[in-house]
Amino acid sequence: MDVSSRLAYLERLTAAPSADSFALYALALEYRKNRRYEEALSTFERLHDRDPAYVPMYLMAGQTLVEIDRPDQASQWLMRGVEAARAAGDGKALAELSSLLESLGRPTHRED
Repeated sequence: MDVSSRLAYLERLTAAPSADSFALYALALEYRKNRRYEEALSTFERLHDRDPAYVPMYLMAGQTLVEIDRPDQASQWLMRGVEAARAAGDGKALAELSSLLESLGRPTHRED
């Protein structure tokens, strides 16, 4: 399957309101791969609105925002991801999210 047909397939798959989280995630990654960053970010937002517990989106959204030089927005996504990873007990994701946050010079925890 070539890039354009893969993208068209994912767009069709996610057009329905009942599209699953993985399909939305795959579409966002495909947009990112094709340097369609705003569409990728919109898709990550859509996924977040539907399924905020879907931990993988946070790192990918954060990486996308770093790639397009939006470190403040990246930090917001990554901090939300740290919370989601902690809640899910996902140590690997927590480590990856924390590492990217630290590379941006941001703390990995909230100051109370």
